[in-house]
Amino acid sequence: KEYLEIKWAQLRSKVEPSFAERAVVNYRDFFTNGRVVTSAAINITENEVLTADGRHIGYDYLVIATGHSDNVPVTKTERLHYYDAENQKIQSARSILIVGGGPSGVELAGEISTDFPDKKVTLVHKGPRLLEYIGPKASDKGLSLLRSKKVDVKLQQSVDLKSASDGSELYRTSTGESIKADCHFLCTRVPLSTAWLNETILKTNLDKDGRLKVDEYLRVKGRSNVFAIGDITDVPELKLGHAAIHHAYLVAKNLKLLMGGGKESKMSVYKPGPEVAMVSLGRKHAVAQFPFATLGGRIPGLIKSGDMFVGRTRKHLGLEP
Repeated sequence: KEYLEIKWAQLRSKVEPSFAERAVVNYRDFFTNGRVVTSAAINITENEVLTADGRHIGYDYLVIATGHSDNVPVTKTERLHYYDAENQKIQSARSILIVGGGPSGVELAGEISTDFPDKKVTLVHKGPRLLEYIGPKASDKGLSLLRSKKVDVKLQQSVDLKSASDGSELYRTSTGESIKADCHFLCTRVPLSTAWLNETILKTNLDKDGRLKVDEYLRVKGRSNVFAIGDITDVPELKLGHAAIHHAYLVAKNLKLLMGGGKESKMSVYKPGPEVAMVSLGRKHAVAQFPFATLGGRIPGLIKSGDMFVGRTRKHLGLEP
């Protein structure tokens, strides 16, 4: 695609499409010293990347940062139109079903119930608790906050989305319950974008979960000039945006060293930080898990929920906040 999207602002953009104007940024707005190729990578050789549109792009060093397989539009204009359509979908509905109780589902439920308190919002999650990637205390606080916003949370159930295909607006769950909803949003896990690597020279470097095995410098193991960053790495840590940013800074620093003729022994080592996670629940509330405490409500909301870190991220890119 032609743009960078600030991922942690996506759900706010559904309830406030104008928010996406700042959260969706064309690469050309900040990436001025280089070339942008808008095409999928389909193969890697020892010295080239092959793209779907037939290009052969040579490399001395390669960084793989493909994240997850999101099916998104190519242009910023199309992406902004998408958010307008999603907002219309919410506005025209009286009742809304959200499937999935991970961070995306919980944040979307929080956003909709905050901006549209008159909507009936139901969240269905197949697991025993919300936000299973973090601790039970944070899960409990998230559940309490959603229920205080009148969100109907149903745990340990799945939904047959095809059950409402007849236009009845009735969705059946695995327990036989019926949920009436004018529309639904699927917020389940998106697969990693690494399957394509099975046809490349890195096919033996993937673990059983499809993540690239990396060393302490975030180099793909066994490769001196290929790095990987973000969720696709096998680094044992919570797969969150701030961790991916730390990966990027470290790899950029190491590349600068190597390309300047520096010794490998001088490269910086990546050390996972403390497990900090923050889930926004509308414009003023959030749940935060720190190593020393778990908080829910307005205090963590002051940290994230107002601007969703968009201003800070734009500033890192050299743009106006």
